[in-house]
Amino acid sequence: MTSVDRRPGGVDVHLRGVIHLYTQQGPDIVALRGVDLDIDAGEMIALLGPSGMGKSTLMQLLAGVMQPSAGAISIGDVTLGTLSAPALQRMRATEVSFVLQETGRNILPYATATENVWFSQQGARRAPRPLPDPDELLAQLGLAKVSHQRVGDLPRGQQQLVALAAGVGSAPRLLLADEPTNQLDSAATAQVISLLQTINQQLGTTIVLVTHDPVVAAALPRTVTIRDGRVGAEGRRGVQYAVVDGSGSVQLPPEVLEFLPPHTRVIVRHDEVGVHLLPEDATEGEP
Repeated sequence: MTSVDRRPGGVDVHLRGVIHLYTQQGPDIVALRGVDLDIDAGEMIALLGPSGMGKSTLMQLLAGVMQPSAGAISIGDVTLGTLSAPALQRMRATEVSFVLQETGRNILPYATATENVWFSQQGARRAPRPLPDPDELLAQLGLAKVSHQRVGDLPRGQQQLVALAAGVGSAPRLLLADEPTNQLDSAATAQVISLLQTINQQLGTTIVLVTHDPVVAAALPRTVTIRDGRVGAEGRRGVQYAVVDGSGSVQLPPEVLEFLPPHTRVIVRHDEVGVHLLPEDATEGEP
């Protein structure tokens, strides 16, 4: 296949052993260190973690903007590394929408808000699925009164909402949003969450977003924490889990590292209750 299949609904996403290096003078920067991740079609997940841990890099790889240094990424039945540059462009026009954190790269400042959404839909008009009305979409984000104003004349927060509307306007099967609420007040944030939930429920769109906002993260059924370029933890409906990655490694939660700091030797014991990690000195005095 040369493009993502075009059945309605969301697509599943799979990453296997994804590594990404940024080359520079001196040692390369390792942004991702063997990421394994599975996202079911129609899931909504939030990527969490401190800045500089690889979240935005992961989003660019999922959008096909960059290629991983190693490993494989598949969206639906397609492995991104097998697609040509024109095929990747078609994929982003019809199936995968990427809303960047830098708002200016998502919008046409000389066009109105309605025109921005309309332009974003042009490639997707070839796809066999209905597209939302631009003005109705903007109204859902509280932008009805400014829908026919030049986007460049709007405040930054409203520009960000227009960018999100343009990303949603193509009714993508996979929506990638990098910090979609970082310049918004609580009311606008609630509107964004409501819109994302609506398109997920009505269209089955798979949604992956990066956020530092605990309110946004709590609204999604699944969270994935990226630490040091790896999947460090997952949250599912309020329950936090450590994750065993493809190499058998586990990133311990930060609060556990207070008791088991890096380079600590531990004893691993398994009994009918579960698996236990004990510091080396825990066995002192045992026969």
